[in-house]
Amino acid sequence: MISFSAVHKRFPGGFEALKDVSFTIADGEMALITGHSGAGKTTLLKLIAAIERPTSGSVLVNGQNVDALSRRAIPFLRRNLGLIFEDHKLLFDRNAFDNVLLPLSIVGYDPREAARRVRAALDKVGLLHKEKAYPITLSGGEQQRLAIARAVVHRPAILLADDPTGNLDAQHALELADLFRSFHQVGVSVVIATHDQHLAQRLESRAIELRNGELARSPLAA
Repeated sequence: MISFSAVHKRFPGGFEALKDVSFTIADGEMALITGHSGAGKTTLLKLIAAIERPTSGSVLVNGQNVDALSRRAIPFLRRNLGLIFEDHKLLFDRNAFDNVLLPLSIVGYDPREAARRVRAALDKVGLLHKEKAYPITLSGGEQQRLAIARAVVHRPAILLADDPTGNLDAQHALELADLFRSFHQVGVSVVIATHDQHLAQRLESRAIELRNGELARSPLAA
């Protein structure tokens, strides 16, 4: 479960990215964080992942108060998270297989089990045939799918995606929507920050709308 309670986030210089934001996302739920550019969507995801800390209020992820976590504890929190950022953060000096392998290598997976998981993740996103390809040779849509494979290879309980369709054409965006739905259907909590109305319509999920850092709308889950 993810819970925000009266969360404020103020950056140096006084800019308030979030103001008194409260909502809850249940285990296994899919939720969209919507709003205009600069509304606070990316900041909200970064608070969930402990990339940023709230100025005041509390952010709970699986019962843990993110702001109270020590620096040593944060990697353990992130083992339950899959993170997909707009710029992909792929390693261009490594091929597709090695990009997806990285999270498993960091935590010391058995090499044979890690290889099996990597190929399963690449197969899930339709890139198994390109496991030896380098990111520079992949299209924008393929790079996005590679980033998703890396985010889900360790089978996280929560998947966070920041504007995942921002650089994709309509057809690839629809394919990505179906991919997120497939993760949700097997019990993964999926939280997507987006201003893509077509994606929102395709997913038909609860929308948590931000407007100038404030909560504009957050209907209860069905």
